Amino acid sequence: MISGATRSAGVIGLPIRHSLSPAIFNAAFSASGLDWAYLAFEVPEGAAGLAMAGVRSLGLEGVSVTMPHKAAVISALDELADDADALGAVNCVARRGTTLIGHNTDGPGFVDSLRLDEGMDPAGRSFAVLGAGGAARAVVRALGRAGASEVVVVNRSAGPAEQAAAFAGAVGRVGVAEDAGEADVVVNATPLGMGIVVSRTGDPEPMPIDPALLQAGQIVVDLVYHPALTPLAEAARARGIRTVNGLGMLIHQAAHAFRTWTSEEPPLEAMSAAAVAALLHRGQEMH
Repeated sequence: MISGATRSAGVIGLPIRHSLSPAIFNAAFSASGLDWAYLAFEVPEGAAGLAMAGVRSLGLEGVSVTMPHKAAVISALDELADDADALGAVNCVARRGTTLIGHNTDGPGFVDSLRLDEGMDPAGRSFAVLGAGGAARAVVRALGRAGASEVVVVNRSAGPAEQAAAFAGAVGRVGVAEDAGEADVVVNATPLGMGIVVSRTGDPEPMPIDPALLQAGQIVVDLVYHPALTPLAEAARARGIRTVNGLGMLIHQAAHAFRTWTSEEPPLEAMSAAAVAALLHRGQEMH
């Protein structure tokens, strides 16, 4: 029951009403017996600084940050943790007294999803990361720090690909689509698969790579989690290739935020169940 003693957290973004974060975090607070509540706040582009002033004045304990505010929010913060500073992007803000500290939990969340959910340690494995945007850079940095043997970035534009590959350090390099066929793990870090990119001719949304390049024994990880099975994942499965969607990364990056805000261990099973239930409800609403 919400009372005057309830502590508050939330997520800011635009759009934000589709977010699974309220379901995930409120389930975590409930399962942990914490008197906390988590809400979604729609913040217009350009108003990230005002939102952080609100965090200070209202005393919110923490805020998740999503597009388009991940970079814009930085100038309104007092400190940045290492990942946020390196990536120039924040997805989690923690308040310590009057101090606001920016974190980026995407990369650690991705690695945890592999280790804890899939039983796969990135150390010693080769990866091909498709895309060079914010999610790709976070994944590339995390893989480099987790001991991957090689991280190849495949992207249409060479400049962003070079910048992304650099986040993996000595094991990072720019590659071409054919390199995906040689990697142990292929990671789609582009939005292709969400169904939001449609050509003017009305053709189906293109895939990030030709599935014919994929080989038996590989693992394909698609950071898209809705739909649960993207065209790339479906094509990979048809070739007998193991696939993983992005729901695990979503839950584990939230788990890092939960731990940062509350100093408690996150109840992963409750968070996962809440995310799945929310997705099922969304699917029912769409039909």
